[in-house]
Amino acid sequence: MNYQLNKMSKFLSYILRHQPEAIGITLDTEGWVDINVLLLQANQHGESLTKELIEEVVKTSDKRRFMISEDGLKIRAAQGHSTQQVKIKYVEQVPPEFLYHGTATRFIDSIKNKD
Repeated sequence: MNYQLNKMSKFLSYILRHQPEAIGITLDTEGWVDINVLLLQANQHGESLTKELIEEVVKTSDKRRFMISEDGLKIRAAQGHSTQQVKIKYVEQVPPEFLYHGTATRFIDSIKNKD
């Protein structure tokens, strides 16, 4: 990720996960904010942000940090919110019969020894 994309990814993480009020936005309880509101407020606070740049950050994020709504009008951080504005309601699901967890081989003995 080039410097500008990395810088904007960090900015979006900060705003959408931790301090939306730093640029005067309010997230809904599911963490969404209108992209046009985000653009307006970010630019008023000195960040050169465009819709194309947002889309590129979302598209190239190796950790899938952000989501754009199906209608393309809103954005949110996918996880890791510390702001009290967000209380995502996850749909309870029945887990599959078998779940797999990847881990480094150096931890296998320790895991096997746990009750």
